[in-house]
Order: sequence, then structure tokens, then C-alpha cells
Amino acid sequence: MNRREVLKLGALGLLPSFLRRTLEGNAWAGAEQRPPPAGADPTDIPLIIKNGTAYVADKWQRLDIGITPRGRLRLSEIPLLGRQTIDASGKVVSPGFIDILADNSSFPEKTYRTFEKFKMTDGVTTALLMHGGADDIKNYYARFGPRPHRINYGASTKVMQIRLRHKSLKERRRQVERCLEEGALGVSHSLEYQPDTSWEELVEYGKLAKKYDRPLFLHLRYSDRDRELKGVSEALSLAQATQARIHIGHLHSTGGTYHMAQALGLIREAIRSGLEITACVYPYTYWATYLHSERFAPGWQERYHLTFSDLEVVGTGERLTQESFAKYRNQPGIVVAVPPGTMPFAATIDLALAEDFCLVGSDGGIETEPRANNHPRGAGCFATAIRHAQDIGMPLEKALEKVTLLPRRVLRPALDDRGVLQNGAAADLTIFDPSRVDGAATNANPNQFSRGIEAVIVNGAIAYAQGELQAQNGHPVRLARISPGAAEERDCSSAAPEY
Repeated sequence: MNRREVLKLGALGLLPSFLRRTLEGNAWAGAEQRPPPAGADPTDIPLIIKNGTAYVADKWQRLDIGITPRGRLRLSEIPLLGRQTIDASGKVVSPGFIDILADNSSFPEKTYRTFEKFKMTDGVTTALLMHGGADDIKNYYARFGPRPHRINYGASTKVMQIRLRHKSLKERRRQVERCLEEGALGVSHSLEYQPDTSWEELVEYGKLAKKYDRPLFLHLRYSDRDRELKGVSEALSLAQATQARIHIGHLHSTGGTYHMAQALGLIREAIRSGLEITACVYPYTYWATYLHSERFAPGWQERYHLTFSDLEVVGTGERLTQESFAKYRNQPGIVVAVPPGTMPFAATIDLALAEDFCLVGSDGGIETEPRANNHPRGAGCFATAIRHAQDIGMPLEKALEKVTLLPRRVLRPALDDRGVLQNGAAADLTIFDPSRVDGAATNANPNQFSRGIEAVIVNGAIAYAQGELQAQNGHPVRLARISPGAAEERDCSSAAPEY
């Protein structure tokens, strides 16, 4: 690399740290300089992104995007000056991608650094554990607060864990409410994995979600052809009975694998009636989960029309036999994937993405290195989603809504200052090449950075740029403790739904 190239990269803020340090005190070397406007201080904006294309005020624009010393956005149609500049020519500047269905709740203390790294390199600036979470929210934030984070983090109330710890419904309800009082972002429960959850118990969790005005995230009760729509109807009946905001996780793998058009029709009808229902999908035609789980309880071959050799141990490529299935089923933590095409794009994912109430959520996370036993969605979900959306002709601004604005709305008010490009918003940004963006993670090797993600900025600091990990500036996302009944309560019926 010659001196001119070094100076140019230094001006863009994209040098490796050991080279960037040699340019300290000369941050404008190689960059265009303009006299500051009258009365302006060119050093009051530490970082400016120039020449990129951004979707602002319902149109694509080329703006200067400045980042203030407090890590907030400043958008300008006239040139800004500052200490460091990123040239985003030919790139898209987007709000940082938000993953509200991230999954890293089993052993987060041991795995969160790897988890966050692969989220960040997929363009994600905020990953929230809403498909699981924690059963002790106060302790969760206390443990993670002092630790450095690459991205913003937060958690839901993990009902599954609470149910394992407490047998009585009264105590379970008390523990869920305690988590909400302590700042949990919502309530989450996976009915298929704990099928002994009764309707009456589910209603109690819906009432609490409504009482604290938090979303209730549901993994539906059924995923087989004969019963999946009953699971969708149960979720909609719960919304009606409690008036809670309901989010259905990965609808294409649980609820709409075989009857997506009908499932979407049921949801549309519920929304027209005044209920607030959202759903998400991930851009892969196959699902993966733990072999020891209830999903592989006896009868799974008939339920999913699969056999032993259809199952692949993620990260190794091993195909199962009857003997290895029995062995691994007794080893908690083994993740297996079903064949690609199990959930065809045209019949499931693409139909869901066409709906305004459907967004993108990963349902995953990479937990170990050098090669994880995790679905590749944990590392490549968002770049893959942007690529796929473009390939099927979806306008890019519409695709970006599904990874920024819509997740922001679901997690309101916790994400009110993220997921948007507007003055004063948190400076979480993803800069990507729309012609190259794509996931690289595979079943054989999930641990791969996505392609086309040029830079990621978290709370105003460059966290990732041109393949290099940089600042760790993630913040906790947490709701302040509020008094019970902050949201309007209504008469909630607990009558069991009819299917």
C-alpha cells in the first residue's frame, strides 16, 4: 500500500487500527476540505458519512450524515465538516438492522461475544433475546452491564425457564410480573416446546403483557400439517381475550409451513378487527432445532413427513441414522436441520414478506467457534434477507423497513430512538453494497461473515469496517421500571377458544 492509499483510507476511517494510529492529528489527510459555514465549528461532528444513498422522508436521497459527540444523528442537505469522514459512494446507508428474534439465552455469559460478533458482521446493531430471554431480568442486566458489547442488547421474560423453576401458576405469574417491573422488553413463550401450557395459563401471560404494554412473543403450539392453523387461531384468540400485542415468531416454520395463505388471511382479518398482530420469518427454506426438544417427540416422522437421513447435524454435515438419532437425542444441545426446500420460498416466506405486518427475525445466533452447531441464520439472516428481497423484486426501501422500522414498532417504546434516519436518533448505522450484499453462512460452516456489509456504526462509533472488528460500544436496551397498570386494562375473558 503506497502513501496515497494509506492517507485516503485514513481519511475514510477504514484503516486497520494499527495504521490509523499513525495518522492521528491528520484526520483530514487525503480528504476534501471545505471552509466551514459562518459560525460553525468543523470539529463538533466527530464522524461524517458522505456520498451514500439513504431513504429519508419517503425518498432516496444523498445527504451528509453526521454523528454528534453524543452518538446522535445529524442529517444535512448541505456539506458538513468534521474530524473523520467515510466515503460511502455507491453504498446504501441504512439504520442499523434490528434483530428482535435473536436467540442466545442458553449460556449467554459464555457465548455472547461470539454471538454479537456474527450479528454485527451481518449488519445488525441491536439484537434482542425475544425468543427466550431471561427469567431474572434484574440479574441479567446487572451481569451484562459492566461487560463490553459490540452491539445493543436486551431480553424478554423467558416463560419457559420460569415454568421449569416454579410449579404453581400463581408463582409463575408473580415471576413474570417481577421481570416486567424490572425492565423486561416483553414476554416470550414457546408453546410447542412446553405443550402442557394450558389456555388459562396462557391468558395470564397475555394479561400481564397488556398490563405493562409489552409485546407477547409466541412460538406457536403446532407445526405439523394437520394442526398448524389451530396454533395460529389460538394466538389470535389470545389477542382477542387479553388485547395484548402478539408477535408470532418464524411463522413459516410454525404456523404457516403448509397453509401460509390461510394463516396470513386469519391474521389480516384479526388486524382488521382492531387487534395488533405481527409476525416474522427468516430467509431460509429449512428449519433447525435441538434434537432433544419436544419437536422431535415420537411421531415426528409422520408430523413432518421426514425420516432419519433427512436430518443433518449443523456444522458437521453428518446425516443421521436411526442409531445416531437415538444417541444424539439423549445429548442436550445437538442442533439438526431439515432439508432445504422444506419451506419453499414461493409458498411460505415470499407470501409472508408481502404483508405489512411481517418482518425479518433470525430465530438464531452463533454461539461457538471455529464452527458452530447453529443454523446459518445466526450469522447470515439479514444480508440474506436483503439479497432475497431484491431478487424477488421487492423495493429496497420496503426490504429495509422489515429489518429496521417494523422491529422498532414492535418493540416500542424501547426502540423509539433506533431504526430510523432522523435528526437526534441514535447513531446506529449499517453501510452496505446493495449489489454484493448476501449471507455467506452455510450448514457446513455457519461461522462466516456476510458479504457486502461495508461498515457498522453502533451508538456513533465504528464497530466494523471492511472486515475488521473495531469499537465495542453497544448499550443495553431496557425499559424503565413502571407502575403496574400503566397501560389501560380491559375486561379479559379467559374462555377457551374454539377451533
